[in-house]
Amino acid sequence: MTSESTHLQTTTFAFLDIETTGGNSARDRITEIGIRFWRAGRVVDEWQTLLNPEARISQFIEQFTGITNGMVADAPLFAEVADELASKLQDTVFVAHNARFDYGFIKSEFRRLGVTFTARVLCTVKLSRRLYPEFRRHNMDALIQRHGLARVQRHRAMGDVEAMLSFFLHARADKGDQALERAIKALLQRPSIPSHLPPDTLQELPSGPGVYRFYGENDVLLYVGKSTNIAQRVASHFSGDHASSRGVRMSESLRRVEWTNTAGELGALLLELKQIKTLKPLFNRRSRAAKNLVSIELTEKAEGFLQARLVREIEPHRLGDYFGLFRSKRDAERALSGIAAKNDLCNRLLGLEPDQDGPCFQRTLGRCKGACEGEEDVVRYNLRTQIAFHSLRLQTWPWKGPVGVIERDRFAGRTDILVVYNWMHVATVHDEDELQDLSLRGQAVTFDLDSYKLLIKTLLGRDRNHREIIELPAVGEPDVLMP
Repeated sequence: MTSESTHLQTTTFAFLDIETTGGNSARDRITEIGIRFWRAGRVVDEWQTLLNPEARISQFIEQFTGITNGMVADAPLFAEVADELASKLQDTVFVAHNARFDYGFIKSEFRRLGVTFTARVLCTVKLSRRLYPEFRRHNMDALIQRHGLARVQRHRAMGDVEAMLSFFLHARADKGDQALERAIKALLQRPSIPSHLPPDTLQELPSGPGVYRFYGENDVLLYVGKSTNIAQRVASHFSGDHASSRGVRMSESLRRVEWTNTAGELGALLLELKQIKTLKPLFNRRSRAAKNLVSIELTEKAEGFLQARLVREIEPHRLGDYFGLFRSKRDAERALSGIAAKNDLCNRLLGLEPDQDGPCFQRTLGRCKGACEGEEDVVRYNLRTQIAFHSLRLQTWPWKGPVGVIERDRFAGRTDILVVYNWMHVATVHDEDELQDLSLRGQAVTFDLDSYKLLIKTLLGRDRNHREIIELPAVGEPDVLMP
């Protein structure tokens, strides 16, 4: 044994597994806990108990775990074993397979009692990925089959603990103490996080897609971000990629982190945009809501010439009649000036000069072909104008009604159906029953430039064929608001 192998020599590893009434630690409860304590090459203790979850166990969970309502009726409450459990886990490494699940439930049970529980956590899924990166699957059934581990009573706490410890010992024999020690050390190494945050903040964060929120003192919202891996992205905020005065100020102000899971990246992007615009976090600069979106509309004058006018009230059901979306009147006028200069169009007809007799100023410079004086044919001028504005024309909604964009996170067992209509994200539901009950009538939704661009790119871009999109029946018209 080398001096490098300190964990395997001196650390007590608490191999722990729980069974629960469901998968949501905020709502569901623990029905069984099993722990086997391993230190310096041998099992030194074990602890096991059923728990009364103070809630009914569904028939599905009864069949899945074998733990029935009758079995837990006279079992102790978590509150009755909490002190003993905390004492046993003190100064140990908390080891679990998919540790975020088990650790999250244990923390939630203690939190209900007003107790903050923290521990160093080692996930054997991550340990397997690190030691055996050539394999794709690392769930417990895959490990048992791949490494020839003894069969156990799956989905009961001590059975899963036995399988987990068997994998740990097999990996030690197969890879050697030094490789195992290096992997453990790397997985237990805590990234630097702001001093005001609980030390186990990163261990609680999910590794799937969603939106995260940073809060400061007095629950002031500091920042909203999104990622396909929330835990990894939040950790990156504290590892130097925000080495700026703004990043330092945000880290110093940070007091807690919240998150919302989504089934996919599009749902995360849309939720991020919505929360930035409605919640107005202090440190988000990108994607703030524009106070008044401005677009350009082409209409015919009495003489038949097309003229441009700026509009602020955009009707989403006739987007094809508008050209460009701009965050300010100045941006729109700058775009009009560029179009006029590039295409020799009349500044007066584009609304850039007052409507008066005589040639426009650009005509005197030879940059207008004379429409303002009736010197250019109406049909020719209008055709040139339509060609000049063509690339700015807004995309009309290509479906008859709303559509559902389906995103699935198979690892988390989550499905999101993003209901989109006229390039606006109207609602998110999670199954067919919710979809059947959905009505858009009376729902307030804001037409937004960033969401419009994002949905155009996603639903009509290169990856559109990889999207699962379903057309929905008529579900009423939402009330459209302008920012």
